[in-house]
Amino acid sequence: MPDPVALWPGTSYPLGATFDGSGTNFAIFSERAERIELCLFDEQRRETRATLPEITAFVHHGYLPEIGPDQLYGYRVYGPWAPHDGHRCNPDKLLLDPYAKAIDGALQWSPALYGHRVGDPDTRDTTDSAPFMPLGVVVNPYFDWADDRPPNTPLHKTLIYEAHVRGLTMRHPDVPESQRGTYAGLASAPIVAHLTALGVTAVELLPIHHSIPEASLGQRGLTNYWGYNSIGYFAPHAGYGSVRQRGRHVQEFKQMVKTLHRAGIEVLLDVVYNHTAEGDHLGPSLAFRGIDNASYYRLLASDRSQYVDYTGCGNSLNMLHPNVLQLIMDSLRYWIVEMHVDGFRFDLAAALARELHDVDRLSAFFDIIQQDPVISRVKLIAEPWDLGEGGYQVGNFPPLWSEWNGRYRDGVRDYWRGADESLADFASRFTGSSDLYGSSGRRPSASINFVTAHDGFTLADLVAYEQKHNEANGENNHDGEDHNRSWNSGVEGPTTDPVIVDLRARRVRAMLTTLFLSQGVPMLLAGDEFARTQLGNNNAYCQDNEMSWLDWSSVDHELAAFVARLSDVRHRHPVFRRRRFFEGKPVRGTGDDHEPDIAWYTPSGTRMSDNDWRVGYARTLAVFLNGEGTTPGPSGPWSGTAGPSGPWSGTAGPSGPWNGKREHDQSFVVLFNANREETQFTLASELCDDMWQVTIDSAHVDRADEMIDVGRPLAVPGFSVLLLRRLSSGAVPVR
Repeated sequence: MPDPVALWPGTSYPLGATFDGSGTNFAIFSERAERIELCLFDEQRRETRATLPEITAFVHHGYLPEIGPDQLYGYRVYGPWAPHDGHRCNPDKLLLDPYAKAIDGALQWSPALYGHRVGDPDTRDTTDSAPFMPLGVVVNPYFDWADDRPPNTPLHKTLIYEAHVRGLTMRHPDVPESQRGTYAGLASAPIVAHLTALGVTAVELLPIHHSIPEASLGQRGLTNYWGYNSIGYFAPHAGYGSVRQRGRHVQEFKQMVKTLHRAGIEVLLDVVYNHTAEGDHLGPSLAFRGIDNASYYRLLASDRSQYVDYTGCGNSLNMLHPNVLQLIMDSLRYWIVEMHVDGFRFDLAAALARELHDVDRLSAFFDIIQQDPVISRVKLIAEPWDLGEGGYQVGNFPPLWSEWNGRYRDGVRDYWRGADESLADFASRFTGSSDLYGSSGRRPSASINFVTAHDGFTLADLVAYEQKHNEANGENNHDGEDHNRSWNSGVEGPTTDPVIVDLRARRVRAMLTTLFLSQGVPMLLAGDEFARTQLGNNNAYCQDNEMSWLDWSSVDHELAAFVARLSDVRHRHPVFRRRRFFEGKPVRGTGDDHEPDIAWYTPSGTRMSDNDWRVGYARTLAVFLNGEGTTPGPSGPWSGTAGPSGPWSGTAGPSGPWNGKREHDQSFVVLFNANREETQFTLASELCDDMWQVTIDSAHVDRADEMIDVGRPLAVPGFSVLLLRRLSSGAVPVR
């Protein structure tokens, strides 16, 4: 290690530790710091300190020649300790670089990690925290991307698979044992083969930014498995590396992306920019708090020792500060440009949009992303709520964004558990939620449709439990959502009763069929394709064990094959992934009758009336989807009605020039039956002149390509979906 006296002025940009081939530039922002020491550590973790010699626009910086990759480092910040004024500088606490590209070592919980004296939050603690802290790592930015190209799958053709890097592969027998639970394991041949067989076009990974578990979890012998406790926004989590060598997991992450891209699969990251792992005013001082607490965090105006908390995690990042905005934008650009990821899902995104108190669609955060030539070109998905007042913002994000559609989840769950007055809302969700997105220049792909996600019941548990069973979390079953919109099908938990087992299986297949045939972008929770259970735990955030890991030894292969068929149908037929909302208007070029792009029917074959939509006990529905109307011409308002909360709410998709071309497809009829009993459906008379063929029967998974007799009623079992495809008169069935 060279003499610290050799530290040169360096540059204020870029922030972080940047190796240029000859040495490393160090730059860190702090508006409050009087001076900042760069702390270098050798292999025995012996520390050498040097004050960064220059300050430019509150960025402290310096350059060290001959310092290169694998160098361990941290910072000590000298400045005011005045908690009630919002300042918590304490040079006795070693701090992580917010821009660290890699982090090495595990945090060891100790009272020394806290800037204040434990039990006395106003008094500065003088114990050195370095022995208990992880350290930043200088990384070599070079990686041979060769001919890597992003798949750039259009959003309306996307199928998202939400997965946890560790949980996806920990129990897979064909993944090499050394790669299980790692980036390499996710990119292994068995996993890629499974994803491609399902038709997955994008994996959405639970947080892979470096995170730490809360101290309270460690005391209970648990950990923050999901990873929503970020401390490093540029560093991939080191625990997911298969090679326990300093910084090698960065290269391994890049190789994972490259391998998935080669298979046509995009990589989306679940990112947590709304809060950090430092918690509330009694939390540890690990990075941001000790560097510049008042800049990085939103503080209460009445007592600046306390934090504004829109997240339920103790703090909220201060999106009103330009350097905090810069941190997030730099992080996003880094993951796109240097790590080649294809998009992001923003956890509790409403918290990022709060200007003063209210959620503001035109906040600086959205403005900056809108104009950024890099970030604005990738997939941007919001979790459109937070825990603050007015935080539920489904449907209110700007046109560039897609959203996790919580109303889709609720509507589909309600319908398939047989809830009253769910028909009209179900139809709206099935057709893309134009009531949420159609009037603001957005398209059906703004709706990320999901029935289950990491947070909540799995699909198998949704039909097997009415109550959460979170006792293993050690919180007396008080954690997790109480209102799950679930129904246990007659028995709580596991059963061998063949009637209930069959009912649960039909309900699972019906919800999966709905998901894949709905307008919008389907998101499948990893393991739902083969009936994974968490034994009724709907908040397994702290379960890094068999409860959360996918059990590949108990795969329901018949269900997995059924999901692959659903995916194939969606992929081959653009009528299920339209780029414009339905209008209920006749489609040009569909013969003398000018059939509408969509039409709704009762089981008797009559058109749905306003009164039919209002029948509270109605649980059956038929819909005609016109394949010729897949890509309509110029859109505009539709004057028809579709019931009180109708499936297209009188609004067409975004308007614009039309090139006169239409994406042709076959037409379909979908029959939904959420009754417990079988229902007889009669095809509408105007549809009976054609030949119809069974494409999907969710009640009988082996039934396909069967021609039906349009002159006789169709028996649709309870809790099932029947998909019929129209063939030209006299046509030979297509296989």
